[in-house]
Amino acid sequence: MTQTEEGSTPPTPGAAPDADAAAPASRTGGAYERAGVSIDAGHRAVALMKGAVARTHTENVLGGLGGFGGLFRASFGALEDPVLVASTDGVGTKTKVAVRVGQFGGLGHDIVNHCVNDILVQGARPLFFLDYVAMGRLLPERVAEVVTGAAQACEALGVALLGGETAEMPGVYVEGELDIVGTVVGVVDRPRLIDGARMEPGDAVLALPSAGLHTNGFSLARLALDALDWNEARADLGGQSLAELLPVPHRPYLRAYEALDRAGVDVRGMAHITGGGLVDNPPRLFPAGVGMEIDLGSWAVPPLFELIVRQAGVERSEAFRALNMGVGFLFIVPAAAREQALSALREAGEQPWEIGRMVAGRGVAFVGSPLGHPLEAS
Repeated sequence: MTQTEEGSTPPTPGAAPDADAAAPASRTGGAYERAGVSIDAGHRAVALMKGAVARTHTENVLGGLGGFGGLFRASFGALEDPVLVASTDGVGTKTKVAVRVGQFGGLGHDIVNHCVNDILVQGARPLFFLDYVAMGRLLPERVAEVVTGAAQACEALGVALLGGETAEMPGVYVEGELDIVGTVVGVVDRPRLIDGARMEPGDAVLALPSAGLHTNGFSLARLALDALDWNEARADLGGQSLAELLPVPHRPYLRAYEALDRAGVDVRGMAHITGGGLVDNPPRLFPAGVGMEIDLGSWAVPPLFELIVRQAGVERSEAFRALNMGVGFLFIVPAAAREQALSALREAGEQPWEIGRMVAGRGVAFVGSPLGHPLEAS
């Protein structure tokens, strides 16, 4: 395994990269390279991404690039009882879409924004991010494209890309393919922790659109769309092609939440619509005896999702669990704060809508369903 350490990352346990990295030149340039690992390629990847990573470093990042561990000063200002919130995730088989269309920078945006959205649900502000990119044969330009994309996403959100790992593992990954994982650590003041406990029947559920599939449902999408011409401009996609739409990155919702916070809106709960869709994600924070009713007539499912449903022949009930169906994030606010919240979101450049309401019960019920009965999640 080649550890490039584009930031300041400790070695992967058990990988023993340091012993190989310290081996004589005859070994690293000869037998080790014949075994499929190029240390020089790793160093080239670092050189290509170094500037983009450095631009994410805030005043709380101590030390430069290349150390064994990333240093971040735990300075939380006036927080009364700071609580760290962490999340790790991947981009799934969206990597295969990137390989097919030859676009990799979006994957870096995907992994950062996905992880940041996950901790946002609890009201956490992201502090720093770490990435892991693995390939069967290291292609420095491809790795640099991914990590540069991640650095751009971090910079846009004020997050430090503190470190990462680039692994070359011949025989484990198919040549030409790659895997991406990210970890984010954030902080929230415990009195402001959002856990959904205050949600109650009558609360309004506001939605923000997704930018596309985001990072979920690509196995279904590829099954449905694989035989189509991805470069064709399709009338049923508004003149766009699958090669244009499928790689669109996962979008962040941090700024939308900050707009609500500045406006003094009481946000009682949030949901990031990822794997499990609108069926399984919202109930993760429901208090006992409280459910959600979603009005399927409140938004038009984007054409890309309709194409996947049609091509795969999948039941809409399954589609609403595998795909986000055009809904990226939910905010639950008191009914009295509905208009204030919608106004604040619009002023922040968002296109929100009221998608439903909280009700007595459990799980999620869909009204106006073409199935003729509600879809429910326990």
